[in-house]
Amino acid sequence: MSSDQLQRLKPGQSPHEPEKATLEGKNKFLGFWFFLGGETVLFASLFGTYLALNGPESNTSGPGPAELFGLELVFIMTVILLTSSLTSVYAIYHMKNLDFGKMQLWLGITVALGLTFLGLEIYEFYEYIMHEEHTFTSDAFGSAFYALVGFHGGHVLFGLLWIVTLMVRNSKRGLNLYNAPKYYIASLYWHFIDVVWVFIFTVVYLMGKLGG
Repeated sequence: MSSDQLQRLKPGQSPHEPEKATLEGKNKFLGFWFFLGGETVLFASLFGTYLALNGPESNTSGPGPAELFGLELVFIMTVILLTSSLTSVYAIYHMKNLDFGKMQLWLGITVALGLTFLGLEIYEFYEYIMHEEHTFTSDAFGSAFYALVGFHGGHVLFGLLWIVTLMVRNSKRGLNLYNAPKYYIASLYWHFIDVVWVFIFTVVYLMGKLGG
């Protein structure tokens, strides 16, 4: 890491794609795509397990998807998470224009939306466990459901911690060629989480509710 990489970038300067301006930044992209491939395989395995275990024969001691799920709350959660994806796009737009302050602002909004989503997901689990008495160990369907959705929730938490860490560590350093790729990759990871949630909303909640 050279001193040029640590030099603070300001609006009007070049490059306009600071995340790809160095070889180190490009290597981070390559490593990220390998990491994302592994994550995709993990989620695909959880989706496959859920689809295999959400039938009536696997639901032996509690409500099934049609009785358990309420689409109103899940729809609100989906809108919030998709909106957070949009705000992260705005953040990266300002990063490309080397406007560090506005980038931090939009990332802060992204974090706030992500925390709201996570809070609603915890509330959803609380309702299922305390009021419906449907837990991870209730039946095979419950195990598959909580494993898939909980695993995604863990990724949301990890993504939030990643973004907050970047914001705090670089609050006084500003934007430079060293941390720009980190911001960009964190944003890509956040988009990945959002895409996975769209599949969860469709496969788990929508198909589960309408299919029942």
